[in-house]
Amino acid sequence: MSKREKTKYPGVFFRLSERIGGNGPEKVYYIVFKKDGKVLEEKVGRQFVDDMTPAKAAGIRSERIEGNRKSRKEIKAEREAERKAEDSKWTISKLWMEYKAGNPALKGMATDENRFNNHIGPVFGDKEPKEIDPLSVDRFRLKLLKKHSPGTVKNILELFRRLVNFGVKKNLSGGLSFVVTMPRLNNEKTESLTPEQLESLLSVIVEEPNQQVANLMKMALFTGMRRGELFRLKWNDVDFERGFIHIREPKSGIDQKIPLNQSARAILDTHTRTGSPFVFPGRKGNQRVDVKKQVNRIKKKAGIPADFRALHGLRHVYASILASSGEVDMYTIQKLMTHKSPQMTQRYAHLRDETLHRASNIAGEIIGEAMKQPGDKKPIEIKK
Repeated sequence: MSKREKTKYPGVFFRLSERIGGNGPEKVYYIVFKKDGKVLEEKVGRQFVDDMTPAKAAGIRSERIEGNRKSRKEIKAEREAERKAEDSKWTISKLWMEYKAGNPALKGMATDENRFNNHIGPVFGDKEPKEIDPLSVDRFRLKLLKKHSPGTVKNILELFRRLVNFGVKKNLSGGLSFVVTMPRLNNEKTESLTPEQLESLLSVIVEEPNQQVANLMKMALFTGMRRGELFRLKWNDVDFERGFIHIREPKSGIDQKIPLNQSARAILDTHTRTGSPFVFPGRKGNQRVDVKKQVNRIKKKAGIPADFRALHGLRHVYASILASSGEVDMYTIQKLMTHKSPQMTQRYAHLRDETLHRASNIAGEIIGEAMKQPGDKKPIEIKK
């Protein structure tokens, strides 16, 4: 850099330096002034990069003398401090990235990623939890409910809450100052079929040419397995020797096993093996991801209501049959259905109660008959 050259403005100088981003030299302007008894020299900008001129430099010098302007060094330091502060902020987006990095194999991560990218990120991604107010979350929830079911909205809000709690647990950020209000759900719906509807459905399933789908529906009915559990079921999960089916990655999160009953065994004994590790494979032998088209066709042919969710509904039918038999206690039903808590099984309790009422009435009739006067009653026959 060359020696300092004067300009026509007092206290404004320049030095020639190699031009940044171009050929040839350019002027780098400096100002010299006295403040608090000290002579200061400060760089104020380059001719081309900063579009600096002697007149602009003189104006900056006046502002510095009057104390109305910070030095370039001070401005740079403030910007650096702001950048560091911004980098240290744990926004919802940063919490999401950290959460993903720490849980790469978490079940349902792909679904959570869609929920974050499509809903949470665009609204709250650049905010820290402490910056989020309850009104914003209420508006977010109400907007979602206009286009999505309460169950879907609940899952989105659950992820949002999970990320905030993750930040608190890892001591990365503070939590919310309020409780997130969740949509009210009616999860007590128990889908069922009349005996006539079930008979019609089974008749159509028996005649169904696509035996992969037919057997899939039968397994849902005879075992009560969930849709995803059937899709993930592999042949090495079926223990024919000991008579158990191992359920991997169930809804409860802990691998389970259920008995391989005779009806399910009969289905699998004759079920066509395709060379895929999956019992009910999808395209190219990979895990099946959908069966809606086929089961809807079967439902329609059997005259089953359109809102009956075939695989999930057949799971309910399985549990209802167990409960209404009066021969299976609720704890056993809970284990067979792999419910995480007994509360989930209670939706079937009324069916068992009805059976107990019928049994109690029979006992009452027999006892009542025994209490009649000898001349008013017929002999009670006790079957041996």
